[in-house]
Amino acid sequence: MKRIAYKYRIYPNTEQKILFAKCFGCVRFFYNKSLSDMNEIYKSTGKFKNITPASYKEDYSFLKEVDSLALSNAQLNRNTAFKAFFSHKTGFPKFKSKRNDQSYTTNNQGSVKFSNNNRYISIPKCSRIRIKKHRGFDGIIKSITVSMTTDNRYYISLLVEEENKPMGPANKMIGLDLGIKDLIVDSNGKKYKNQKYLTKSQNKLAREQRKLSKMVKGSNNRNKQRIKVARLHKHIQNQRNDYLHKLSKHIIDENQVICIEDLKVKGMMSDSKIARNISDVSWSRLVSMLTYKASWYGRTVIKVPKDYPSSQLCHACGYKNSITKNLNIRKWTCPKCGSIHDRDINAAKNILSKGIEMLTKDGTHPDSLFMLGSLESSSKKPPLL
Repeated sequence: MKRIAYKYRIYPNTEQKILFAKCFGCVRFFYNKSLSDMNEIYKSTGKFKNITPASYKEDYSFLKEVDSLALSNAQLNRNTAFKAFFSHKTGFPKFKSKRNDQSYTTNNQGSVKFSNNNRYISIPKCSRIRIKKHRGFDGIIKSITVSMTTDNRYYISLLVEEENKPMGPANKMIGLDLGIKDLIVDSNGKKYKNQKYLTKSQNKLAREQRKLSKMVKGSNNRNKQRIKVARLHKHIQNQRNDYLHKLSKHIIDENQVICIEDLKVKGMMSDSKIARNISDVSWSRLVSMLTYKASWYGRTVIKVPKDYPSSQLCHACGYKNSITKNLNIRKWTCPKCGSIHDRDINAAKNILSKGIEMLTKDGTHPDSLFMLGSLESSSKKPPLL
């Protein structure tokens, strides 16, 4: 079984917007208040105390007006953030801000229903919300997340448990080299262009942000301009995600084994000269998509260690040419065997060879994957479709 989050646009009326605003506010209040109190308790006692929503409802009666399961899920999210911090996966949990996207999550207890030919949806505490159900699903709804973006648009995400249906095995293996000029160069020599959505919209975005900075804070015109800027940011994000979804699905469809470099993007982002370009190309998002889609469809993703010198090795004879550490060298000739290399295609071929080597060391023969369509477990976090 797999869990997938299906995201739909909803159009709440004024009364429903008020209810959502209360839910967003109460969830944000409980999360921030409990996080602050847990910090104070730790400072005074040296121990962490798990604070529940019930401990606040007597002093803050407005918490009783919203879905109790929404507050319970906020508690779970806070505890998950603490666990990630203590396991050194992330930094200390941050307070929630009302300036960012707002959301709350509740569980389905049989109260989620579609009506009027799927034009309306009913959820706990709120009935008959107009929805644009652009795609169907076949499974059991486990939870619901209602969100409002900074551009004042509302969405609902349904976490659905579905049966896992792998594809038939494909008889291909591929190595992928990620870059900035070309998003992907594969071991077959094919190059997938980096669309540079942020760069293309940079001038327009800068112009609209300059207008926003000159407006009086709190004015209606400034709020309208803020929404305009937020929608432009969202448009860029949607363009990028759409391209990455289509590209990752294309690669998964055609290849049984995908070998890719395990890049540490966070460290690379510290370089201010390339940080914007790396953010625009979104390598992490692409690798995440490839990984979880591979687990759905019976493919295998091999992550080659980041310290593997894929760009320096000649894929024909194995000679290591240290001069290729210079990123300006895009083509080079091997001094040992005389092979002429395109830097990125050569790197992709080396990544493929290293991936096959890693498979063999693990005791898996690559040919067996073509027959069995074996799985590699991926990210536990459900993607939004």
